[in-house]
Amino acid sequence: MKRLFLLFGIALIATTSFSQTEIEQQLSALEANDSIMTPDSTVSKEVTVEVKTTIDTKTKTNVDTTIIRLGKRNVVVIEKEDGSTTVEIPDRKSYTEYTEVPKFKGHWSGFEWGFNGFLTPNHSTNMTGDLKYLELKQSRSWNFNLNLFQQSIGFGTDKAGLVTGLGFEWNNYHFRNQITISKDPISGITGVDSSYLNAGYKVNKSRLQTTHLVIPLLLEFQIPVQSHRIFISAGVLGGVRLFSNTKVEYEFNGEKKDKVKDDFNLSPFRYGLTARIGYRGLKLFANYYPTSLFEKDKGPEVNPFSVGLILLSFR
Repeated sequence: MKRLFLLFGIALIATTSFSQTEIEQQLSALEANDSIMTPDSTVSKEVTVEVKTTIDTKTKTNVDTTIIRLGKRNVVVIEKEDGSTTVEIPDRKSYTEYTEVPKFKGHWSGFEWGFNGFLTPNHSTNMTGDLKYLELKQSRSWNFNLNLFQQSIGFGTDKAGLVTGLGFEWNNYHFRNQITISKDPISGITGVDSSYLNAGYKVNKSRLQTTHLVIPLLLEFQIPVQSHRIFISAGVLGGVRLFSNTKVEYEFNGEKKDKVKDDFNLSPFRYGLTARIGYRGLKLFANYYPTSLFEKDKGPEVNPFSVGLILLSFR
């Protein structure tokens, strides 16, 4: 963008000092070299470029200023940390000024890591009674989110707007007990599978893994704090289940591993609620799905949730 402004400024100033042919030759040379003219350029000995960084006394933020001198004429390109860019030609009686309005950029695309959990219909994390077998090893029940694309829609300001996009969510649920889950061959209902425990095998690891495609719709606000911003967003998530499987690692005449791919009556579609907040390097998220993990009357009624850190932003 800055290069475009520089070419525009040089062309505008040159109209008062050079012929049309000379201008075309200089611009052609710039296009060919993919660079700007400097005092050492063979195209013109009268063009100099000065780049400096200053601090705006009002906002206390950095301001990058590029001054292009062509003979006695100047072009000044000012870029501020808020994203605005201004081009000025102060040496003309009627100078030209162009200001690029900063655009709203939301926070969705990136890589996230956190922990998974279940909530009972009574909104408790304690799995008791018929749900006892769903107790999780919380320290190993990890959530990974890869949010690849985002689209930001501002409300006429760079500090508020809507954010949507596309991402993938991986949920690993590591069971605390030496069991797994499976469909009952007669009823088709998903429930506890204690066959490994009943056979006397030592189960070292048992987990359920799901993969979902996720589309968000977030409302976000940004609060300037010195030269940075606090962002706060909340909204809804729509999810489509892509894959699911269970894996059991156990000891029987050596270590063995069983992996089963199935839908396990997991809900094919789900919606969730999300909240996000961040400032500089510290960014947090929390997701909760009112949709039960399993289809109604085809498995236990529990609602998944995840909380964690936004480790990397792609915006």
